[in-house]
Amino acid sequence: MTRVWLLDLDNTLHDAMRVVFPRINRAMTEYLARELELEHEAANALRMQYWRRYGATLLGMIRHHGTDPHHFLRETHPFPDLREIVRRDMRLVHALRRLPGRRIVVTNAPLHYASEVVRALGIRAQIESIVSIESMSFAGRLQPKPSRPMLRRLVASLRVPASRCVLVEDSVANLAGARHVGLRTVLVTGISHRSHHPSRRARAGRSRRIDVQVQSVAHLPRKALRSAR
Repeated sequence: MTRVWLLDLDNTLHDAMRVVFPRINRAMTEYLARELELEHEAANALRMQYWRRYGATLLGMIRHHGTDPHHFLRETHPFPDLREIVRRDMRLVHALRRLPGRRIVVTNAPLHYASEVVRALGIRAQIESIVSIESMSFAGRLQPKPSRPMLRRLVASLRVPASRCVLVEDSVANLAGARHVGLRTVLVTGISHRSHHPSRRARAGRSRRIDVQVQSVAHLPRKALRSAR
């Protein structure tokens, strides 16, 4: 049966740490300051508070301020120069081309941004579709990763057993949610984890949630295929 690779975007398929994330964070802080009439420091603190509490600043804004998610996403992801920031890596192109099965990007980012990143990376031909945060809504409520109900609905829509789906991520929390609903898991450590050295207890917990650990997606064909059959 066909395997389905569910690929995270930022810090998994490309490095968002240096330029992209700082600009998104700055845009979100400016949005909060403007929409809620806050000083910069107060807006930044609230952005971080919502991110820690809900896993996404947007969810806090919706819950406490009735923010229109489409307006928030459009205003906080302004990247007219995205193709200059996101560098094409032919190793990634070749790795995805060699990865057998269906390949789908699943990201908590908005569709307009995710689509541009995929084009900038030169991998559009290797990707079947993009599942963005706009489509992670149920009963009028956004449920982005690591929402287990969202992941269950996504697997059901793919019409394959959960055991045939592999979530490839840099987020251990997102992988934990995926593992709970029966997906296989691959942790990508080369970007967001490069300066992080987990404790022995954290490593033990991680090992229960992760099937394969790779430094980059370019290593998937060599390492992941052996463990994800």
